[in-house]
Amino acid sequence: ERKRVEAAEIFDLELGWDVTGFGEEEFLRTGLLLFTLRNGRAGSIRYPKPYAEKIMMVRESQVTPCHFHWRKREDIIVRAGGNLVIELHRADPERSAVVGGPFEIAVDGIRRRMNSGDRLVLTPGESVCFEPVHAHSFWGEPGSGTVMVGEVSMVNDDANDNCFPGGVIRFDPIEEDE
Repeated sequence: ERKRVEAAEIFDLELGWDVTGFGEEEFLRTGLLLFTLRNGRAGSIRYPKPYAEKIMMVRESQVTPCHFHWRKREDIIVRAGGNLVIELHRADPERSAVVGGPFEIAVDGIRRRMNSGDRLVLTPGESVCFEPVHAHSFWGEPGSGTVMVGEVSMVNDDANDNCFPGGVIRFDPIEEDE
């Protein structure tokens, strides 16, 4: 706080730690630990970076609820640790809904046809590219260990570019001094 003016970019772009339980109050069951390394702001002269980078730590069976982004494309890369299980659905961003049917994704640059509800398991070193029409939920595969996941994406805007069709909230309420 004492260096808020000097560190404006860190505060303005919400760089750093983000620990969320998605309002579920059972972090080990439904939660995610993220660290935003880089971010910009769409249309900003002050913060013109068109990209973001995050590191996420995903525990075994710790679910990040199904969501998609209206604008953001993102590459999800398993950097180390265990395996990442991803359940995929086709989304209709115009209706803010998950819908059924087939769609394509790119896994390590190779196109793959999927159907809503299919699961993809990524091992360390593997990656997938999500477009705005790819709703996804993910967790660490039981028995494989905690997963270190990297995200390289378009600008991250958690306040305006996340859609959780199940009604989950993105940010937990904060209890000061806890």
